[in-house]
Amino acid sequence: MLKKVLVVDDSALIHQMYKMVLMRYKCQIVDALNGQDGLDKLAKNPDADLILLDINMPVMNGLDFIKKVKELGSYDHIPIVLVSTEGKEEDTMRGLALGAKGYVKKPFQPSDLHQLIEKFYPAEVK
Repeated sequence: MLKKVLVVDDSALIHQMYKMVLMRYKCQIVDALNGQDGLDKLAKNPDADLILLDINMPVMNGLDFIKKVKELGSYDHIPIVLVSTEGKEEDTMRGLALGAKGYVKKPFQPSDLHQLIEKFYPAEVK
């Protein structure tokens, strides 16, 4: 069951879009503004069910976030989904090679996010 989603993105607008899409699942959303903030929030929310991760952010980018999460090893059960802009396919491929379980291209449609959630939590999408 999808109860908690960690959103790691430096864009306030993207955070608002996630909130609008995810409210139908009645899950808690934990916001982080960069990779380091995401690691800090993940440590406080180890029960997260899904991580939605931007690649290009200040302080720590999404690829470095994935490396750190994999080094820690205690969050391997949480699917990481990359959210990347057009033209950044090489970063997306690197993220998938590092262990991300899927990706969505920005700008995304709500249906793109619903399809991804259904992949990991099929009972959630109706």
